[in-house]
Parts: sequence; structure tokens; C-alpha cells
Amino acid sequence: MRTVLICQSDALLVRDVMPRWLASFSELAGILIIDEPPGYRLQKLRKTISKQGILPTLDLLAYRLYQKLFLTHANRQYEAQVRAESFARYPTAPTVPILTVSSPNSVEAQEFLWSVQPDISLACCKHLLRPNIFEIPTHGTFVMHPGICPEYRNAHGCFWALVNGDMERVGMTLLRIDHGIDTGPVYGHFRAPFNEQTETSLIIQRRMTYHNLHQVSETLRNIVAGTAVAVNTTGRKSAIWGQPTLTTYWKWRRAARHRKTTPPVTPQTVSAAVSKAVPINSMD
Repeated sequence: MRTVLICQSDALLVRDVMPRWLASFSELAGILIIDEPPGYRLQKLRKTISKQGILPTLDLLAYRLYQKLFLTHANRQYEAQVRAESFARYPTAPTVPILTVSSPNSVEAQEFLWSVQPDISLACCKHLLRPNIFEIPTHGTFVMHPGICPEYRNAHGCFWALVNGDMERVGMTLLRIDHGIDTGPVYGHFRAPFNEQTETSLIIQRRMTYHNLHQVSETLRNIVAGTAVAVNTTGRKSAIWGQPTLTTYWKWRRAARHRKTTPPVTPQTVSAAVSKAVPINSMD
């Protein structure tokens, strides 16, 4: 099985861990790194202001500042722990072709993917991929989406499930990219133990991914072998969510203080549950 990793240049944990993990069960054929050009974030900010207005945008920026000032230390400690454990579990750092592009939808990216001929691409990036990119791998392009789909599509699904007190859907979804936003076939919902009283939302979100790498590798192998069966999500509610804000962050923290323990949740309760979440506008 030939695989390709698509990731952001500043996603250091992904760049450190995911290639080693992919190389442990597949032939990692290449890495496509997205290095966004100068002015890209300012352009996105202007777009957000245009769509959402100044006050919601300030709420979003306030959360990012709070996270940087007060949550970075805990997040980095967890990253160091994951990195150390992953390096011990996957000791081999693969040497593969690497291409850095400003956009994953560029002609250069397309030509690179055609040249390495992947069976599967794993997209760990913030960009929506176009069909001329995600349709290149013979068995599809997949995402490990931080949230349970279809109830928590788009951005930061774990965060919004925590805000809603929707503990059954604090998890990760393995799905195949199609023309929509997290609307493709679902091949698994994955959970991990967490503590909302002591852990940041980012740590909880990352737990859902890095705790389940072995299970995901088994699923990807089954997909290529033709034995994987997609999860039936018919009749379940579907909602598109946006970026975290400071207001909603404090809503979660207040509620978490009143919950003495995180209710135990099994993968079966995740798959069987029906969403009661109410969608909000995306801030992408």
C-alpha cells in the first residue's frame, strides 16, 4: 500500500509523527507540505470579518490570544509526550520525496501526486482539496477529522461537542474526502479517554487522533483490501461548525466545573447516538 501525507508546514507534531506512523504499515511514497504565502492569514481574517462581522471575529481572536498566553505550555507538554511515545513506537524516520507548495490544489501538487502514484492520501491540513487532487489516489484521500461526523462537520468538532456537553461525540472520524465539507463516506468513529477538568480542548482533540493510530492503520489496510464497510449515517443530523471563540470556551469551562467526572463513553454509544446539536455559522 503506497501512501502520501499532506500536511501544514507549521504542524510540527504531524510532521514529526505521521510519517513514521505511515511508514510503519505502508510504503510512504511522499510528503506534500503546505507553506502558506505571506498575507494568507490576513486574507482569511478579512474574509471572516466580511462574513461574520467585527464582534464575532474579535471573539475568535480573543480566544486565540488566550490560548497562546495561557494554554500553550500545557499543549506543548502533551505534544512532547506524544512525540516521545511515538518515536519509541515508530523508531524509523522515513526518507521520502518531499514537495513544499503554497497551495495543495496547485499544478505542482497535482504533478507530485501523479508522480508518486499513491493508493491512499492522508490529508492533515486546513485546506479544502479540489477533485483534481483528492481523486488521484486509487483508493481515495482520507482525513482524520477531529469530531464525530456527520453531527460535527468542518472545524474543531471536539471543541463544539464539549461546549454542548455532548460527551458521546467527543471523538475522531475517519472519512473519505468527497465534494462536500466532511460529507464523504465514514469508515470509523474513534474515541479515547480524556479529562475535561484538567485538559485543554486541544489536548482532548489530539488524544482522539494519536490514541487511535493503530486502529486507523488497520482500517486503511482494510480499505485498500476492499474489506472495509462504511458506517451507515443515514438519518443522523448534520451540522457545520466554525472556529472556537472565547465566549464559547468559557461556556464550556463553566459547565465542566459542574460536571464532577466525564461520563464513560464507548465506541458503540458514539455510533448509535443521534445528534441534538444545533449548528452555528462557520468562521472558516
